[in-house]
Amino acid sequence: MPLFSVFIAPRALVIVIVLLCLLLPARNVDAQQTLSIDIFGPGQTQLNMALTKPLGLASGQQVPPEAETLAGYLEEFLGFMPFLRLVPGSRILGGDVLPGVTAQDVDFRRFRLERVDLVLTAGWGGPGGPVELRVFETFEQRLILGRAYTGVTPADLSEIAARFCADLMEELTGQGDFFRSTLAVVRTHGENKELWAASPLGHGMRQLTSLGGISMSPAWSRDGRQLAFTLINDGRHYLGILDKQSGDVRRVQLPGNSVISPVFNPRGNIYVSLNPDGSPNIYRLSDDMRMGPRVVQSWAIDISPSFDATGSRMAYVSSRLGNPHIFVVDTASGESRRVTYEGTYNTNPSLSPDGRLVVFSRQTSEGHRIFMHDLQTGRERQLTFGPRNDVSPAWAPDSYFIAFSSNRSGEYKIYLTTRNGDAARMVPLGEGEFASPAWARQP
Repeated sequence: MPLFSVFIAPRALVIVIVLLCLLLPARNVDAQQTLSIDIFGPGQTQLNMALTKPLGLASGQQVPPEAETLAGYLEEFLGFMPFLRLVPGSRILGGDVLPGVTAQDVDFRRFRLERVDLVLTAGWGGPGGPVELRVFETFEQRLILGRAYTGVTPADLSEIAARFCADLMEELTGQGDFFRSTLAVVRTHGENKELWAASPLGHGMRQLTSLGGISMSPAWSRDGRQLAFTLINDGRHYLGILDKQSGDVRRVQLPGNSVISPVFNPRGNIYVSLNPDGSPNIYRLSDDMRMGPRVVQSWAIDISPSFDATGSRMAYVSSRLGNPHIFVVDTASGESRRVTYEGTYNTNPSLSPDGRLVVFSRQTSEGHRIFMHDLQTGRERQLTFGPRNDVSPAWAPDSYFIAFSSNRSGEYKIYLTTRNGDAARMVPLGEGEFASPAWARQP
């Protein structure tokens, strides 16, 4: 029996999403396993996928111009999933034009000849929809995902494509938060820097701050409703706190003359490096934004805190051994342990939400590169290889994607890779320089 759900878009447009069909019962366990991709394991595999030409739902019905636009978004967004390889329709025997959009209209043998695992069909009922999107598995010849959208306007197309890709990724891997996330970034404006936000697909770019001076080191609260950052203005450092809904920014002046890398812990408390006594150390702020206790005891510089999803672990940078290295502290016991032993300049740690992996930037003879350390096994792996410098890695909420800044193109842009070290892909944010990505799952 079909299931129904209703999504209300922010601008009050109502899109009814009809779940055409849940996963049908698998015929056998082996066939089910061929569609499961373990993106968190050591042996990530790839599936071949083909997109067919959009069709009218009724016989002889013409598809509207929006159909090609949606097909373009789908192809673009599917390309962000490194475990999918898109097969051009020209390689399919007989082409990619089908007589219809349901399973009985698909000659799966033609797709299997080109080793296609998944086939996507799109059916249009008219300019405003409904739009029906289906993905079939060619081996079992069964529907694995179907969605229909009504009340569609051209402004909705990218959102529809993102939501469908989120559902497909979740169906294949168990995780779809990448497509439901927001990236805050620092954008250079002449001598100033302001905060902007967009989807990790590069869509929906919007300016968050217009403060003048330097806004840097953004970090979202866990619910995505607040953004903490460092604001340097009028020769002073401030803690900035942006209310996402109202757009209001609260400036907080704290003891000392520096405010470095503020972050929220999962409970909503702000941790930040301050220097009231000389060297910057990490402090927890009270609910009324006053300096609270120092959380890491060290004579040296301690900066860049990063929490896992439970708040039980915090990664940070300390120069207590002479050079900056990555440490992790158990927040209950206060016991710290050293994570990095290689190199002499390890910075910008980001602790994965699942608390197992730390990514960070290390200065090498070839430039700064992104490395990943497994806290369970102690193994370390280089994820990026430049050229030039790769810095400021940040975990996505799914503990799979990683965003970072790189000047490999000549100016700093935002790129994506994964915990498996997949080829870096630039997030198309537009002209200008971008840095310091920070993730939040959309509330």
